[in-house]
Amino acid sequence: MALADQTYGFFIPTVSLMGVGCSKETGDQVKALGGTKALLVTDKGISSMGMADQIKEQVEAAGVAVEIFDGAEPNPTDINVHDGLKIYQDKGCDTIISLGGGSSHDCAKGIAMVATNGGHVRDLEGVNKTTKAMPPFVAINTTAGTASEMTRFCIITNTDTKVKMAIVDWRCTPNVAINDPVLMVGKPAPLTAATGMDALTHAVEAYVSTIATPITDACAIKAIELIAEYLRPAVANGQNVEARDKMAYAEYLAGMAFNNASLGYVHAMAHQLGGFYNLPHGVCNAILLPSVCEFNMISNPKRFADIAVAMGENISGLSDVEAAAKGIAAIRKLSADIGIPAGLTELDVKEGDLKIMSENAQKDACMLTNPRLATLDQVIGIYKAAM
Repeated sequence: MALADQTYGFFIPTVSLMGVGCSKETGDQVKALGGTKALLVTDKGISSMGMADQIKEQVEAAGVAVEIFDGAEPNPTDINVHDGLKIYQDKGCDTIISLGGGSSHDCAKGIAMVATNGGHVRDLEGVNKTTKAMPPFVAINTTAGTASEMTRFCIITNTDTKVKMAIVDWRCTPNVAINDPVLMVGKPAPLTAATGMDALTHAVEAYVSTIATPITDACAIKAIELIAEYLRPAVANGQNVEARDKMAYAEYLAGMAFNNASLGYVHAMAHQLGGFYNLPHGVCNAILLPSVCEFNMISNPKRFADIAVAMGENISGLSDVEAAAKGIAAIRKLSADIGIPAGLTELDVKEGDLKIMSENAQKDACMLTNPRLATLDQVIGIYKAAM
């Protein structure tokens, strides 16, 4: 296709709130959207911490009733979605609030899309399958990682096939995204590390995507710079508000990048690990990222050299290929410094499953914008390199 024939969209929530204490505006935002009864979707961990009750009180103080559904599991399933949908319908809700990380947001998106479009969430797999807008939707983020609070992506596990379904739909972008670093303070170091590497993967894959634009490039590079500077401090001390705040901006910027430039083989392959083994998505991304980068590097060494600079590396006097290798080494070092497992073997991934996972990865929508075409044997090889 000629360059003149290519057009690009840019998708983002209507309202995005950032900074210390911004979650206190949740009630006003829900009220402004016309909500009268909201379903608050979260997970049991956040619910047990009392955070869901805290948000519920704020929203009810603004005059909107709230029902809590805390059944969002890590790697949320189609069963989670339809369990939440039943409560939404039985309780007469008209608004959605998601509270948590990617699992809560994705589960809530699934509930919201089926609430207005009907059918089963499995019917929505693919690109732009909905025909009706979601109910009013406010997404409150508690981790600096997935950016699901602001994207048009929704990942739901099909419990029959054990495959993560990628739902990409501009209509599933939340109306309001809230990133309050206060809600991220105190998160465990392993969670901070995994979600931070998820954000880094978003930025890197978006920067080398075949549909990257100057807008997504700017977002991706700034995200990489912030993560390189602030992820280690955030992992080292969960009470470091400055590091939490900067990581919140980093994950949002990375979200802006991949929400519009899409992703690549890291995510296509990580989705299979999550579906087969129910493994943490960010950890899978972190382990796969260097190996996929090494495979992709010949597609555009200059882009990977730019990533090296954003990671804080001095590339003076180096060729693009040499600089790119230095950048990939910096990614590996960051992972090691924050305690990410060295390989998939540590997660009990079995070589016997690599072929079927690779076949499924070849069908994942994320691989479509990877900068280098891969055969099935090459995908299997990437998995093996990451073992």
